[in-house]
Amino acid sequence: MFGPNKPIVFDPYGKRRSRARVPRWLLLLLSGTLLGAAAVVFVQERHLPQRLSAEESVQLRSAYAQAESERVRLAAQLDSQARRFEIALAETKGLGEQLAATRATSNSLRANLASVVAALPPDPRGGSVAVRAARLEFKGQGLAYDVLVSRERNEGKPLAGAMQLVVAGQSARGAAAVVDLEPIAFTVGSFESLRGNATLPEGFKPRQATVKLLDRADGKLLGMRVINVK
Repeated sequence: MFGPNKPIVFDPYGKRRSRARVPRWLLLLLSGTLLGAAAVVFVQERHLPQRLSAEESVQLRSAYAQAESERVRLAAQLDSQARRFEIALAETKGLGEQLAATRATSNSLRANLASVVAALPPDPRGGSVAVRAARLEFKGQGLAYDVLVSRERNEGKPLAGAMQLVVAGQSARGAAAVVDLEPIAFTVGSFESLRGNATLPEGFKPRQATVKLLDRADGKLLGMRVINVK
């Protein structure tokens, strides 16, 4: 009735194979990856700076190279300036030591000079400012002067004044003449040495000079002394 007998194969998985589907977890993974990529593209397009083109990238690299070169140059310049500063600082320290030594020598010499001034005979004419010693010498067409003055009463505050040299001698024509030289400003504490060279009229030959110490040019006489010119 049913024909020849045929063996029937029992396959319990036959139906399942015919209905095979992609696993759900794989679909979720793929969906998540796609959504993540889309989100990255969205953020880049909306919120992040635009990506540079090839030409802009080349320009950026060139600008970076220039900035780096300038940084290296400035660093080298800063290092050079630092070395110069160290050298200048060392020189300043050396000059400070020399200045201190010079001041010590000057103070010592001034102390010695004070002893010499004290040993000199007083000015016979007196005066609040006295000419203790003087040397006048005719050189070329000028009068070299070295005048040591002192104060009889030193109140601690230096006194300002002017020294007037009135020179008597012979003019270029051979006649006797007197020349008033320009006043020379000075300041004296206990004592002071006034040195310099004053110009004389052309052809004038000095013989003697009166040293006048004034409180100012054409002012009150503080002291006076007559000195022969060598």
